[in-house]
Amino acid sequence: MRRVTFDLDVLRSFVTGMELGSFAKAADRLGRSTSAVSAQLKKLEEQAATPIFRKSGRGLALTEAGETMLGYARRLVELNDEAAAAIHDVELEGWVRLGLQEDFGEAVLPDVLGRFARAHPKVKIEARIARSHELAERIISGSLDIALAWHSGATLPYSQHVADVQMRWIGPAKRIETSLRHGEPLPLVALEAPCLLRTVATETLDRAGLPWRMAFSSPSLGGIWAAVAAGLGLTIRTDIGLPASVSAMTPEIADLPALPRMALFLHRRDAEPEPVAARLADILLEAARQALPEGARTDENLLKVA
Repeated sequence: MRRVTFDLDVLRSFVTGMELGSFAKAADRLGRSTSAVSAQLKKLEEQAATPIFRKSGRGLALTEAGETMLGYARRLVELNDEAAAAIHDVELEGWVRLGLQEDFGEAVLPDVLGRFARAHPKVKIEARIARSHELAERIISGSLDIALAWHSGATLPYSQHVADVQMRWIGPAKRIETSLRHGEPLPLVALEAPCLLRTVATETLDRAGLPWRMAFSSPSLGGIWAAVAAGLGLTIRTDIGLPASVSAMTPEIADLPALPRMALFLHRRDAEPEPVAARLADILLEAARQALPEGARTDENLLKVA
């Protein structure tokens, strides 16, 4: 097999286009012309010696090889940026306060902390896992520098929309007999009030005219997963961070009402964060986008080159 050395600039254009859902947008962000990005994509397919894209309607979708390439491209670009940051910001010091929701604790936090600590070993990170309303309040009060949170209804001045993620009905991974019988109230499992998803679940069922009962509530997400896995009832979350003991249910099959999408935001305390907070925010944003389930970035699977 011939030895191939992929061009990092080409890979960056590829990854950026996939994240933004448009290679025209990628060209704007990277300061290149659309034709230059198109030439890079052609070069990528030539280097890969296999089709990366396929036609899908009026746009493009990834082939199986393209999906594989995207995973490696992200890793290569991240490693390159990590190396550059480690060299140029080797003396970066201080501390940064990070907020996350429990959903992202296992799916995002280990990767973020590992990448940041390797590049900036002198920086101290203080992390807080909390619900969206508390994270928003702490950003406003100045007790957090950055936070990744679901939209709680609060308007924050320095926020970046990351994605709209589909909410899902969540049940046990193993088929366990519950009271999901015709005419009986649907047993719900939810975090203690106030909770955005708890409200969405009850209001959705009320609008659909379906009776429900609160079968179990807990202050922690771990308690929710345990109750659902045991068959006490259903809950609603997204596909992010689901443990193996539970699984998302198809509304049509379960005869449940459709759920809306939920907006994910990256909040910053300041318009121009300190270098330490800015660098951690960049890494957090990259990791969050990679953790998103299929369909969260609605344009990613149907790309427009121009």
